Order: sequence, then structure tokens, then C-alpha cells
Amino acid sequence: MKTVYIDVLITVNIFIDFILLLCTQKLLNIRARMLRVILGSVAGGLCSLAALFPSLPFGLNIMSDLLFAAVIILTAFGFGRAKLFIRRVAVFFALSFSFCGLMLFIYHAFHPAGMEIYNDTVYFNISPLLLIILTLVSYYATKLYRRLTKGSCGQHACRIELAINHCSTSFPAVIDTGCKVKEPFSGDYVIIAEETILHDLRFQNVTMRIIPFESLGGEGILRGYKADEVKIDGKEVEQGVYLGVCDNVLKGELKALVPYALIERM
Repeated sequence: MKTVYIDVLITVNIFIDFILLLCTQKLLNIRARMLRVILGSVAGGLCSLAALFPSLPFGLNIMSDLLFAAVIILTAFGFGRAKLFIRRVAVFFALSFSFCGLMLFIYHAFHPAGMEIYNDTVYFNISPLLLIILTLVSYYATKLYRRLTKGSCGQHACRIELAINHCSTSFPAVIDTGCKVKEPFSGDYVIIAEETILHDLRFQNVTMRIIPFESLGGEGILRGYKADEVKIDGKEVEQGVYLGVCDNVLKGELKALVPYALIERM
């Protein structure tokens, strides 16, 4: 083993795990605070110290990688339901495995100076100054990308607080630029949610409207209910909004959609 600087090893892997966590969050539409994601990447950086241990036999190294992935996901996103936790760990592990495979290819094909791989941990011997410069470049490139694509593509998450018939509930939802469902008579925007996340609401004695949709990967109808009050990320929506209830239509972890146009008009 060549000389390994622990501070560089930890710092580089913090950045790598931060990117992998963001990819996992994006793929699964996970709503999480940035501070927790950063703490998860720091946990990943500390787990990279396994590179200093003796090489593990095949099988044990995969088990240790799965254990590290579980620790990182638990730190970044919490546990939640067992099924969701396992899915998050599996996706993060798959992304990490793919990244390691790509690095192994680059390492054996090109032998770049300063790059080493120990116990499935990638190490780049790079100066702190260069790391700071690359960080700033990445930050401002990401900021520019978000500004250029704002409102035109992509999906983000928000928190919905909604009241119907003197009952209230809250749930995370995806802000979808492709969702343009409206209640056909009033023209009000529709927040679409799976019935499984609406246990706190009671729809007895509430007028129901049939709302057709074509933007959820097919055609069908929603059961629509006029909301008495709606807040998005704590900000009250002043215009009329309907709740469109569906059953086993939305995919991913977040089981609700909010039209981007509704956010834009707030």
C-alpha cells in the first residue's frame, strides 16, 4: 500500500458519497433535509477508513459494504418502513457498486497518477487547494443548471397540509411540471394522492366530483374533493384546490403529485 493521507481519504469519500446520496434521493423522490444528507456523506467518509484494514475475502467485503450502505442511508434518510429502508439501501449500494466498477475500469485501463483503490474504497491523492477549486466549480455549475432549468424540467418535493370536512392531514408530494390535471367545471388545480396516505381524512357527506386524467401514464378517473384549506411548505394556497384520490397509480416513494403551475401561481 502506498502512502494514504487520512484527511484526503475521508474528504474525497465525503464528496463521493454526497453525490451518490443525491442520486439516490433523486431516483426515489426522497424528501430529506440537506443537513441530514451531509451528515450521511460524512458517515460515508468515516466508513472509508475501512481502506486501511487488511483486505477482506470475497463475500465478507460485500457484507461490509452493505452494512456501510445501511449506516449511510440510516444517517441521511432515517429508517421509516422496513421495505422503504431496504429499497433505499439497495439503490444506494447499486449506485456505489456501479461507481466502484467504473473506477476499477479507469484504474486498470489508464493507471491515473494519485488514484488507488483499497477494499472497494476509492482514493485520490489530490491537494486540498484543488479539492476546494473543484468544489466551488461544481457548486456554481449546479446552481447555474438549476437556474437555467427552473420550471422547465425536473421534479422536486414539497409538504402538503390539507383539510377536508373538518379533518386534516399532511404528506410529502412531488412537484410535477407534467401534471396539468384540473377539475373540469371550476378549472381548479388538482393535487393527486394515493388513497393509502389519506387515512386521516373522512369523505362522508362531502360532494365528490369525477375528474378525468391523462397525465399519469395512461387514462382514467380520479375521485375529486374540494379542499377547505391547503398549505404548501407552510404557505397557504388562496385559490381553490381539489384533492384527486387515486388507487395504485403513482409509482415511487412519494404517493402524491402537485402541479407545478399551482406552485408558480402562489
